[in-house]
Amino acid sequence: MVKMLRRGNSHMPDMEEYGASSSPGARPGLDARFFARSVHRVAPELIGAVLMIDGVGGVIVEVEAYDHEDPACHGFGGRTERNAAMFGPPGRAYVYRSYGIHWCLNVVCEPEGIASAVLIRAIEPTLGLEAMQARRGLSDPRLLCAGPGRLCQALGITRAHDHARLDTSPFALLPRAAEVPLAVGPRIGITKAADRPWRYGLARSRFLSKPFPR
Repeated sequence: MVKMLRRGNSHMPDMEEYGASSSPGARPGLDARFFARSVHRVAPELIGAVLMIDGVGGVIVEVEAYDHEDPACHGFGGRTERNAAMFGPPGRAYVYRSYGIHWCLNVVCEPEGIASAVLIRAIEPTLGLEAMQARRGLSDPRLLCAGPGRLCQALGITRAHDHARLDTSPFALLPRAAEVPLAVGPRIGITKAADRPWRYGLARSRFLSKPFPR
């Protein structure tokens, strides 16, 4: 399923309202106000945004939404030491280890105390390509950040970044500049609520972790 998100559409807000400044000399970026909304509004709006850490990163091309009433959400069963960051404040990083191997980056959404977040599944690497290639030990740009574990390795994200603000160094999260064609489908690699269409991607991107169903 592919649809366009256009400015003026309810899915395409005025980004300056949410902390993204376009003033000369200002550092544009999305602040907590942008993320303190429904995870189901934030997730598709992150497609086309630029994610960086220490100047290394690229364009977000794939995400998944997880809300507090979702049995696949880490916060569904309540707060623990592992998932504490997911409960807020909004605009923070929630970093966890998947299967004891890979780090995964999530962006915390909704008001503090509500466990909702967007999993960043893939980016198109555009900044600091050599650094990402060195960390990943490969050269093909399409494989550097195609998957949540891969992108965390490429960007050097670890548990040390859990709770970090995404509008403050070393992170930067910049809004997309124009409309994007959006692909929508079921989430990947989960067994609970697997049929919910809460995976969003940049349609026809070559940098997705997995193609969307046609």
